[in-house]
Amino acid sequence: MRTTPAGNRLTPRLRAAVVAVAIAAISGTTLTGTPASAAPSTDTTQFKGVNWADPRDNFADDLLQLSGLSTSDSYARTYAKASRIISAFRANLGANTVRLPINPYTVNGSYWKSYRGVIDAASDKGFKVIVSYWEGTGAQKDGFIDDEAAYWPMWNTVVKTYKNDKRVYFEPMNEPHGYTDTEWADIAAKWLSTYPSVPRNRVFVSGAGYNDHVTSVCADPRLKGTYLSLHHYGFWKEYATYDQWVADLKVRIGDCANRTVADEFGSPMTTGLNYNVPTPDNNFVNYLQAVTDTFRELKMGSVYWPGLRTDDSYSLQTLTGDPARPWLKTTNQSGADRLAWAWGRGRPVQQP
Repeated sequence: MRTTPAGNRLTPRLRAAVVAVAIAAISGTTLTGTPASAAPSTDTTQFKGVNWADPRDNFADDLLQLSGLSTSDSYARTYAKASRIISAFRANLGANTVRLPINPYTVNGSYWKSYRGVIDAASDKGFKVIVSYWEGTGAQKDGFIDDEAAYWPMWNTVVKTYKNDKRVYFEPMNEPHGYTDTEWADIAAKWLSTYPSVPRNRVFVSGAGYNDHVTSVCADPRLKGTYLSLHHYGFWKEYATYDQWVADLKVRIGDCANRTVADEFGSPMTTGLNYNVPTPDNNFVNYLQAVTDTFRELKMGSVYWPGLRTDDSYSLQTLTGDPARPWLKTTNQSGADRLAWAWGRGRPVQQP
C-alpha cells in the first residue's frame, strides 16, 4: 500500500496523476533462454486472500513487526500467535492466502528465525503465502530497491529456505514505481534468471508503477509463465461511477486476467459504509462493488488490503482477546460479503 511518510494515503488527485503517468509508459523487451517451468493456470481464482501488515504500512528501515506480533517473540511464540491469526482469517473470511512483507533488516539478521514462524504457520495451515519485498521509509521510499547489496542476499536466504515449499510464492518487489516499465521488467527478468530453480508459477511479477497496470509485464516474453500482481484503489479518484470503475480496472488488466492476481485493493471498513447496498453517489461503494464484480467475472484471484493492520480504517479484521492468544473480528460484514463475492461465494448486489 502506498502512503505518505506521515502514514496518510496520497490524495486522490495526486495518486491519479501518478497513476496516469505510469500507465503512459507501457513497453516490452525480449530475452532468450527462459527456465523451464509450468505456466500459471487459465485463471487465478485459487488465490483468496488478505494482506497482513506492519502498522507502519510495511515501509520500515528496521525489523518488520506484523500487527499482533512482537519482534521480541521467539520462533515458537511467533508461530503460535500467527497460527491463531491465520485460523481467524480462514474462519471469519474464508481466506486461503496471505501476503506478507519482507525487507533486508528482517531477513538478513537474527530476527529471521522468529519471522519464519509466520510463514511456516501459514503454510502449515494450508495457506498460500505471497512473500513480497518492501522498500524503506523516508528518503528510501522512492520506488527503487533500497540497497542491492542487501536485497539479493535477502532473496538468497528466502529462496533457499522456501523454494521447496509449494505453498510459498515470491514477489520480487512491491510497487516498483521508481522504475520505468522497461527498467522494472529488466529487474524482474534478472530475478528470474538469478533463481532458475524457482518455478515460474510461484513468482508474482508486480505490475509497473504502483503495481497499477500489468499490460507491460504481461507483454514481456522474458516473464512468461509467472503470475502478475495488480493494485487498484478507490482513492485514486475523487469520484467515479460503478461503470467507470469497471472500465478503469479492465484497462489496467488488458487481456492478462488469466495471469493476474489483485494482491492489493481496499476501501474504508470502519466508517459505517454498507457495500451491499447500491449507493451511486458514494465513490467507495461504487468502487468496491465494481472491482469485486469484475474479479469474479474475470476469474481473478484477489488479496484484500489489509486483512489486518492496526489503526488502519481499511482493515477488514481487528485484533481481539488476549494479546498472547490473539483472535480477530470483522470490522464490516458488508465488506466481507463483497470479498466473498469476489471469491465466488455469496449473492450479488443488484445495481440500479
